[in-house]
Parts: sequence; C-alpha cells; structure tokens
Amino acid sequence: MDLNLKDKVVVVTGPAKGMGAAISLGFAREGAHLALLGRDTGAIKPVAAQACSLGVEAKIYACDVTDASIVDGVISKVLNDFDGRIDVLVSVAGGTGPIGKTGVETTQEEFDEIVHLNMRGPFNMIRAVAPVMQAQKGGKIVNVGGTFGMRGRAMRMAYSSSKWGLRGMTKSFALELGPDNINVNLVAPGMVDGPRFRTKVVPQVAAQHGISQEEAAAKHASDYALGRISEDEDVAAATLFLASDRARQITGVDLPVDGGWAAL
Repeated sequence: MDLNLKDKVVVVTGPAKGMGAAISLGFAREGAHLALLGRDTGAIKPVAAQACSLGVEAKIYACDVTDASIVDGVISKVLNDFDGRIDVLVSVAGGTGPIGKTGVETTQEEFDEIVHLNMRGPFNMIRAVAPVMQAQKGGKIVNVGGTFGMRGRAMRMAYSSSKWGLRGMTKSFALELGPDNINVNLVAPGMVDGPRFRTKVVPQVAAQHGISQEEAAAKHASDYALGRISEDEDVAAATLFLASDRARQITGVDLPVDGGWAAL
C-alpha cells in the first residue's frame, strides 16, 4: 500500500534510537523529509545519515521539548528550512520513570519528573505545530503513549499516570483540531524488545520472581495473545499508517501495538 507520504515534511522528537529511529527511517523509506529533534544531537547523526542515504532530506535540531521557548524557536527554524511546511508531527521523546516502586514509595520528585517529560513535551510540540497545520488546513499528529496508560500497571504508577494524561491530551486536541482537517492520534506500544527491555525490565522481573532473565523475557511474552514481544518496526508501521492519508477518517484513537496485552 502506498501511504502517499513522499515529500511530506515530518517532525520527529526522540529519533536517536529504538522506536524513534525506526519511525524516522520508516518515513524516510516512504520518501518523506525529516526534521529530527533531540537533546543529544550527536546520537541523532547516524539516523539522519541513513535517512539521507535513502534520498530524502534530514536535518537535526537541538531541542529540549519540555521548554516551550526552545520548542517555538526550533519550529521556526524547521519552517525556514522546509519552505514553511510541517505535514506530520510525531512525539516519541519520553522516559520510563521509576521501575519497581509502588506508588507509596515513589517520591514527589520522581512523579513530577516523568509527568513533566511525558506530557509537557507533546503539549509544547502540538502548541507550536498546530497553528502551522491550521494555516495549511491539514496535518497529522501522532503521540507515542503506552499500554500502561490504558490498563495501568503495578510498580509503574508514575509512568502509567503520565501516559493516561497523554491519552486525554490527544483526544482533546483531536476534537479541537478536527475542524481544521488535522488528525490527532496515539500509538500505544506494549513492551518493546530492545536495550531498555533487556537491561532494565527483564533484570527487575527476574530478581522479583527469582528466575533467570531468559525466563523473565518468556514470562512477558506469555502475557500477550500473540505470545511475542513487540519490536520497534511494529510501532513504526502503526505510526506511519496513522500519519498517512489512508487514516484520514481516524482521529482521537488509542492504537495498542502490544500483541494483545491491553485487550486481555
């Protein structure tokens, strides 16, 4: 299926690794041009280079998405570099918060930090980009949430709270921006296989249950209807679909990409 993304201008936050890199390169393979935003610009360079090797333009911008004034300045630069257009915004940048702590054990500082990052970042980005899309009379916005913001999760209260909040933000913006032909949706990854899963989640589960790390990974997979852990490319495929005109009648949705965990 041709997603008709060729020559679209796509802004991606958190593109340096994992699903952010997979999403960015997915757009590049479809012929879209990229504005790649992150705090560590050096870490983004390999992704930008790979995108450029596919024949598209990919520019890197230093940006702390939690700072509205910085976001506004960066979006002005993006508009200057890409002929005044932004067709798609994908907010991937975020964090995990405390792992293995109950809500009572979670400190106020830990709670505030993850809510600040996972909610204020997408909020600042939409506030900066939405007026551009309104003037264009169209655009696509995709926030990357998580299934812990759909079912909740013990020992992950702060993270879960931040992703529940992002869902509400997504739905409200979808209602407000719909009259301007702007779709606002959320992709909710479940557990995604990669360094974060292997070095943080799996060891914590293994220690908690007194099992090996291989057994801990298999335990996660057994919780899902499809019996397997999602990969970065699974999240990228869902994001590209929601960012395309093939999804023109879809807005305000939470799309789980989790092998069936949230549905069970």
